[in-house]
Amino acid sequence: MDTTFSLGNEGNKLHQIQHIVPILLLLGDIVGLVFSLTLIMWLHLGQLLDWFDPLVYVFVPLELLGLYLADTYYPDTQIAGLRTPSRILICNFIVSMLAAAILYLTSVWGKDPLAERLILLLSLGTFTIWAVMSRLWAVKWVQSHSQQTRWLILGANEKAIQFAQTFMQLNSLGRLFVLTEADQDTNLLAKSSLNWLGSLSDLPRWSQQSWSGVVVANQMDLSDVQVRQLMEMRLQGTPVYRIPDICETLWYKLPSSLLQDSWLAFGAGFNLASSSISLKLKQLADIILVCLLLLFLSPFMLLTALVIKLDSPGSVFYTQIRTGQEGKSFKLYKFRSMYQDAEKQGVQWARMGDPRITRVGRWLRLSRIDELPQILNVLRGEMSLIGPRPERPEFDVKLRQIIPYYDLRYLVKPGITGWAQVMYPYGASVDDAYEKVAYDLYYIKNYSFWLDLAIAFKTVRVILLGKGR
Repeated sequence: MDTTFSLGNEGNKLHQIQHIVPILLLLGDIVGLVFSLTLIMWLHLGQLLDWFDPLVYVFVPLELLGLYLADTYYPDTQIAGLRTPSRILICNFIVSMLAAAILYLTSVWGKDPLAERLILLLSLGTFTIWAVMSRLWAVKWVQSHSQQTRWLILGANEKAIQFAQTFMQLNSLGRLFVLTEADQDTNLLAKSSLNWLGSLSDLPRWSQQSWSGVVVANQMDLSDVQVRQLMEMRLQGTPVYRIPDICETLWYKLPSSLLQDSWLAFGAGFNLASSSISLKLKQLADIILVCLLLLFLSPFMLLTALVIKLDSPGSVFYTQIRTGQEGKSFKLYKFRSMYQDAEKQGVQWARMGDPRITRVGRWLRLSRIDELPQILNVLRGEMSLIGPRPERPEFDVKLRQIIPYYDLRYLVKPGITGWAQVMYPYGASVDDAYEKVAYDLYYIKNYSFWLDLAIAFKTVRVILLGKGR
């Protein structure tokens, strides 16, 4: 049965709202910044805002960049325990310092620099209230619409229950209802806290209801009559999904435990692995960008090497054997972040609060500066700037035994940063590996220049917010 990637009815409206919220917040911020500057300028100096004033072309772009890096355009998220209002306050304090410093160092203050500094601070204070209130409104708006949505699941096997539990944990997309096959375990259904409507034989009656979407469990054996009923629902505006498709649409990942050979064989995407043109363009972009990075980062890398040497005895660089494209091993370079004898007891997962990590090493890992020497791996053609992170062969042996389709992540070159690294927090366990593979598979399936660009911007934010490994 075919699938669709659009939502209908209330689900369509909610999905559109969730995608349009960041755009509306950005437009609102631009209006709020102009309004705040104009208001304070008029109250303080009795004149309207001059569009060529340095406050406009320095402060406004800097503030918008700061709000993006602080991840305030998705107001329902938390970072390091900080909600969006707290991040806005911290961001605006830093922006005020930077804007004042830039305006002072570039000598573009007007005849009365003290007055302009006061205007900057008062405008920022006014805008802070605007920004916080707009985020609180956005969260309330999304939540009010989510309460009106209803999703129907056909089938209650183990994978369907697993999807439903994840859905309820990660999304405020409404309520879930389920129709089961006659031989399915209702006890398993009861433990999942799903709303049971009856058996699949009741589908004709329930298909007349308004649904945000229908999710069909894997390995469902639907009759021709049931397929026609689903087709009619879809043609009337209710989307119908297989479980992998809904995961891809809602969460931008493909949990490998929910995939099937037939879905991989007939599904769209995975063009990066088969398109030689895409691969060559990506490799060319890697070489150009790496040369530029070496030019600008060489002094900083030399300083980092000096700090490592002064902090603890041992080599500045650390090498590991990692698995690359098509399972080929290569030697990966990193700045040393652990003590010299860190692995005397054998290979181990890195973990939070790892005693093997040096004082400088914690900072290097947090900011991901320890990964910079992998620029050399990119020049040698062993890695790309963006792609799935390469794993150690010792861990590969274990992970490929327990994670379905694990080796698909090696269809492409591994990367210094990747979709999993910007979408998933720190983790070093088998469960974390499951999640990272899910994001890796999404990247490989949906590769595009624009996805790589999004990862690049998100990587900057990860570094500045200290969410790295």
